[in-house]
Amino acid sequence: MRITTRRIHRPAGRVVALAVAFAIGCAGVLVGVVALAGPAGAAAKLAVANEFGKAEADLTYSTSVTVTGSGYQSVKGGFGGIYVVFGWVKSGAWQPSKGGSVGNGDYLYVPDSESKDNQGFQKFVSFQGSETEVAANGGSIAADGSWKTTLVIPGPTFEAVARDGKKTVIDCRTVTCGVFTIGAHGVANGQNEVFTPIAFKSIYSSQPSTTPRDDTSGETGTGDPATGAGGAVTPANPEADAVDTGTAAVVVDRETAVVGRVLAFTATGFQEGEQLVAVLDDGIAAIGPLIAGVGGATAGVLQLPELAQAGTHTLKVTGAASGRSATASFPVRIAPEQATISATPVAQSPGGSSWPDWIPPWPIVVFVGLALAVFIAALIWRILSRRPVKAMAARNRSGQAARGREADSQSAGQDSSSSSSGARAAVPPAPSPPNPESNTATFESARKGE
Repeated sequence: MRITTRRIHRPAGRVVALAVAFAIGCAGVLVGVVALAGPAGAAAKLAVANEFGKAEADLTYSTSVTVTGSGYQSVKGGFGGIYVVFGWVKSGAWQPSKGGSVGNGDYLYVPDSESKDNQGFQKFVSFQGSETEVAANGGSIAADGSWKTTLVIPGPTFEAVARDGKKTVIDCRTVTCGVFTIGAHGVANGQNEVFTPIAFKSIYSSQPSTTPRDDTSGETGTGDPATGAGGAVTPANPEADAVDTGTAAVVVDRETAVVGRVLAFTATGFQEGEQLVAVLDDGIAAIGPLIAGVGGATAGVLQLPELAQAGTHTLKVTGAASGRSATASFPVRIAPEQATISATPVAQSPGGSSWPDWIPPWPIVVFVGLALAVFIAALIWRILSRRPVKAMAARNRSGQAARGREADSQSAGQDSSSSSSGARAAVPPAPSPPNPESNTATFESARKGE
């Protein structure tokens, strides 16, 4: 008996169905991850509008605009927040997270004081629950990454001053200027670095009365808000009759004396209304001017730079009018962990991320989703590949059974034929009937022989 082997051909349609199922599974996983990530992975947006709803400023007068942010990274209890400023940025990598700085000429802005009651050219929007939230003059970033504040654009030209004292005049009629945001207190955050251009047109026929103070004459501010250095601005209404309150003194909050964070301090004994400047060590950081309030006292915060080493440091506060100064020595320690924020939109800090707490981190979700997609694809492939094999096996078994029955039938027929032949050979032939003529011939032969 000859056994034949047949090759199984799987239809191309099953392969196509398998590929489609796998693609659908992967697409479902990706859609799920994006949906779960929500606003945390969305790009930050910055909208600017004047009282007419347009991103425009006046060519002659200062303009008050409303600045709205969405999709920003919000770190509850995190250090700092964002600075909102008006100025110019160079094309390319101007962002602090990419190495940009005022000193390198990557971006320049209208200077202003870092005090709450500044001229409105700079705003500090803090993280909710931040230790510096009390110093914010632009509100805070909500948990969903939204915020809103106002900003004053002084006009199409301004003079920017770097920390080293270098002055640069920017003419926004010849270059593109706009409102932009950067991380506050020296904390670079790539997700929160956004620039929105502003167009200059003739909007007003006279200075709007609703616009905050816009007098930029006198001293211009110095410093870089990205590094925590303050700006110098002439006070709006300095006291004509300064009050001498005695010996100057400065006290620092030692709990805040941590490298990379802000140092809180208070100064007393200065003249009311005079400008104060605070300098750390030999000038590695500074802030000013601060304005001495009632009784000649003031309070401020100073960014301790990363280059500051652990050990004893000195803070000196000097009054411009009285010439008095006060010095305080204090220990600075290294932070147990650096307060840096990642610039990758998909890896969010737990405090401000919109990723729900009950969902595992996104890498686990992606891994589990891909594993599930592979399992489903393998299961589909297994089911599709077993069907033709089972059908062919059944057909083979049916064919073998039929051939077996045919062979048995042929064998039975041959045995029956052989039995019939043997029976015919064993039976002797029947005797022939007597022939009278043959007997007569035999009798005659016998007579002749006698």
